[in-house]
Amino acid sequence: MASQLQIQGDESVLLRVTHSNMKSFSPEIRFSLQMSVEAVKDKLWKKCGTSVNSMSLELYDETGAKISVLSDNARPLGFYSPLDGYRLHVIDLDPASVTSGGWLEDTSLVEKYTISEEAYEKLGGTFRKFKETLPLKQPPGQESKISDNNNSEDLCTNIKIGDRCEVEPGERRGTVKFVGQAETLAPGFWVGVQFDEPVGKHDGMVKGKRYFDCPPLHGAMVRPDKVKIGDYPEKDPFEDEEI
Repeated sequence: MASQLQIQGDESVLLRVTHSNMKSFSPEIRFSLQMSVEAVKDKLWKKCGTSVNSMSLELYDETGAKISVLSDNARPLGFYSPLDGYRLHVIDLDPASVTSGGWLEDTSLVEKYTISEEAYEKLGGTFRKFKETLPLKQPPGQESKISDNNNSEDLCTNIKIGDRCEVEPGERRGTVKFVGQAETLAPGFWVGVQFDEPVGKHDGMVKGKRYFDCPPLHGAMVRPDKVKIGDYPEKDPFEDEEI
């Protein structure tokens, strides 16, 4: 019996809450049926900003029909027989309420702080002043990155599409299918290779961008320093077998 009474005392209802001044305010909030209307208003005040004394509540069913006005602050919410899915509408009666004017929803209506260039220049400790103290040089490591890219470009001058090549690691042989910068990969120059055997990673498409065509698992994009151009015929798979 005690357990059953506890369950009855904990009955609650899930209501969708709307507001007269805020069109985008439509949360679903769970309320205990034992709460007084005044307690419901206090809970809503913390959610929407309308004060308890300026709040009027109306209850609507799922079809949009008005069920009742919650006019007695002392009565429990359950007195008005709300059901899950009903709508509880908040009407803000205060014309000077923080919810009026729409600025809680549209921040473009809020006056922004501005400062003139002259006044900003006179301020100390600004980000602009901080930037002026930084040395006019490239960030650490930037020079080496540019140098690496230049070296990659120099190496690419000796690599042409159609060249036979060998790629490290693994002495994998194949044919050059692409030379240049790849927009879906890291900055710098890349060489696309179609391997003679399925030792690659893709079919020439990398991250949704197709750089060349080849059979599945025969393609790879590698840096130029990993590619050796020369007379590299396709390997005979049986050349190492004993006769």
